[in-house]
Amino acid sequence: MKKYRLTDMTYTLPDSSIVLHRIEALIDIPRHNVKAGDLGGWIESEKNLSQEGDCWVGCSARVFEDACVYGNAFVCAYAHVYGHAYVYDDAAVFGFAVVRDDAWVYGQAKVYGSAIIKGTSEIHGCVDIDGGEFCDYDCH
Repeated sequence: MKKYRLTDMTYTLPDSSIVLHRIEALIDIPRHNVKAGDLGGWIESEKNLSQEGDCWVGCSARVFEDACVYGNAFVCAYAHVYGHAYVYDDAAVFGFAVVRDDAWVYGQAKVYGSAIIKGTSEIHGCVDIDGGEFCDYDCH
């Protein structure tokens, strides 16, 4: 059973031919306060967000190129995950944070504020990476 669908709402990234689709929840995901019918964030295709587990992309977050969010991970607010980046397990990326290139964020890690994780970085365990200038976003 699928947990989300791609809607007809699209957004083309500036200076790019990449088209993102807004997602809509088909089931409740209580872990992230998501109800069936809620609109989520933006992904390029289903390869960017697993249909399994409780992972979710919310608010205005964007996941594209070969990046993937899976497990119970949560990407929200204005965060961007792209390149060959992975966010998984119970990790969270939010605020204006960016995870790109071949970076991995996993375990209980949280990346937020204006943090940028790039290259071949691995952020994992119970670590918080605060890029500063973070506001408390109420999103799901």
